[in-house]
Amino acid sequence: MSSSQPPSPSPSRSQPPSPSPLRGWLAVGSVTAGLFAIVTVEILPIGLLPSIGRSFDVTDGTAGLTMTMPGFLAALSAPLVTTATGRVDRRIMLCAFMALLAVANVLAATAPAYWLVLVSRVLVGVTIGGFWSIGAGLAVRLVPPDSAARATAVIFSAVPLGSVLGVPAGTFLGEAAGWRTAFAAMGVLSLCVWGAMLAVVPPLPPEQALRAAVLRQALRGPGISGALGMTFLVVCAHFGAYTYVTPFLEQVTEVGPNLVTVFLLAYGTAGIAGNFVGGAAVARRPRAAFATAAGLIACATLLLPVLGDRPGGAVVLLVVWGIAYGAVPVCSQAWFAAAVPRVPEAASVLFTASFQATFALGALAGGAVLDRTTASTVMVLGGLTAALAAVVGARRGPG
Repeated sequence: MSSSQPPSPSPSRSQPPSPSPLRGWLAVGSVTAGLFAIVTVEILPIGLLPSIGRSFDVTDGTAGLTMTMPGFLAALSAPLVTTATGRVDRRIMLCAFMALLAVANVLAATAPAYWLVLVSRVLVGVTIGGFWSIGAGLAVRLVPPDSAARATAVIFSAVPLGSVLGVPAGTFLGEAAGWRTAFAAMGVLSLCVWGAMLAVVPPLPPEQALRAAVLRQALRGPGISGALGMTFLVVCAHFGAYTYVTPFLEQVTEVGPNLVTVFLLAYGTAGIAGNFVGGAAVARRPRAAFATAAGLIACATLLLPVLGDRPGGAVVLLVVWGIAYGAVPVCSQAWFAAAVPRVPEAASVLFTASFQATFALGALAGGAVLDRTTASTVMVLGGLTAALAAVVGARRGPG
């Protein structure tokens, strides 16, 4: 998933017995590294779509299924894993999902046919939903209570770092040595993280599991419809366009692979700034912050076909886009948390599932449009959808 502000940790009913502060922070570091690997693998194809498509003689839109598959599977696995594995030690689950990520990357790196690449992305999706639903709230169990907020912030820093460091580095490696090498490298990283978790994460006996009935009740909450509606429009607009930003930069801006990497780095760096700006704004006026982010995404994507034919114009608009999108996950997450204040775990699962499902739907829709029209049309349609979201958000009041 993309960048988000860490939620406020809630007190846990059980802590590891007499945890070593050093081992606790090493465990936090290993979970952070795991999330960094997951975020990077999830969105890595954005920078490699043309190369993947050429390898298997498929269109950029069809190659976009590598972005669609993980999102749909993550949306399904988030609630299923949370409700089905409540009695399993969380350390075992984290290690299992990291091993699954390593298998998925090795499969992608060695796949002789495109359908096997898609199978690998299914495994990535299961990992995303499962690891996130378990790992995001573990900081309070790994470090002393007075350090829990800081540890949670460290864990969630993996999200923007995946965009800023992981994706540009993977894109650069893919262009220099082939896209398979990028996935192979992520497989090695996943195995290293798996080993680190086995060594430093303490046993984490399960706490009370979230039941399916609680999730169903949360879905009927009065504020959920607004959270779902805004998240659907903004995330669909963003990933419908951003998934295919590399074809746009190559075909319209006419820049080479090295500059594409630089542009993605600029976007990711701006996303970190947007994450912190959004975190400050959402505390005061969450809905207005969400509507403003949607409006900026609309401006950037609508102007790209007009001003993005030159490198200078394209990079400026990507920076604006990055700042805007950096605020989106924290705004969405805050809205879900406010809608389900008594059951934060349910809010987290609903946020993850809806975000990932919409992410996948946006990438799928953008790919269908790209195969039939042009990359510029994809940007325009994404911009119009984001503009609709801005109007919807503004109409819901100043809060």
